[in-house]
Amino acid sequence: MQKPRVLFVSHGGGPMPLLGDPSHADMVTCLQSIAAKIQKPSAILMVSAHWEANPISITSSAAPELIYDYYGFPEPAYSIEYPSPGEPALAEKVHQALAKANIDSTLNPSRGFDHGMYVPLKIMYPEADIPCVQLSLHPSLEPSLHLAIGEALQQLDYDNLLIIGSGFTFHNMRAFFTPETAEIKAQNMAFEQWLVDVCGNTELSEQQRQAKLLEWQMAPAARFSHPREEHLLPLHVCYGAAIRPCSDIYELRIANKQASMFLWDD
Repeated sequence: MQKPRVLFVSHGGGPMPLLGDPSHADMVTCLQSIAAKIQKPSAILMVSAHWEANPISITSSAAPELIYDYYGFPEPAYSIEYPSPGEPALAEKVHQALAKANIDSTLNPSRGFDHGMYVPLKIMYPEADIPCVQLSLHPSLEPSLHLAIGEALQQLDYDNLLIIGSGFTFHNMRAFFTPETAEIKAQNMAFEQWLVDVCGNTELSEQQRQAKLLEWQMAPAARFSHPREEHLLPLHVCYGAAIRPCSDIYELRIANKQASMFLWDD
């Protein structure tokens, strides 16, 4: 059985990457370069920071609509199109894989795709011709559960699947709208450096790497970088699906903050 490729992306601020915002230019270039580097997938399973459900929920429609789950942006933000088809067969496989791992989940035929899904994918695959399924987080935001979700996804029998965790390695909303001070920059960098080391350091055992991710709140500036951790936990799902150091690390500036993306493609 072919292992799925796994990618964690920092998806930026709402629809801004699609509206030509200069502070998202690095993000657009990075996502385009990743799409050019990896084999085009047959399907994508997307774990977005912008959906939490109990039990964990899986989109199962063959033609999900888009959810414009943001407010206060220019009118073009509400006419973005990304008519990617759903993939009910993949949704059912995800449902079964989670059940085998004793993780409760449900198929959701009415839920659409949120901007955590279609913003990065419109940059990476603008043709919108790859079937997609979206998987929710669990509102407990429990790291061990999200790691276990990823581990369950290792068992998916689906050729040329790409699993994407869509979040943001820095997500302090107040800091985004505060003039950057030396202290803010230092805290941003401290957590990013810790995360890059955890995800990429080949000298760590997988037991050590897993322990660090489970205890992420002990990292430097952890709660400054993530007052609420929903934008970090897609990374836990990604690591659970990979259980190895990432093959590629992308360090960049997004929305005037240091951020990272991680690829497991080996």
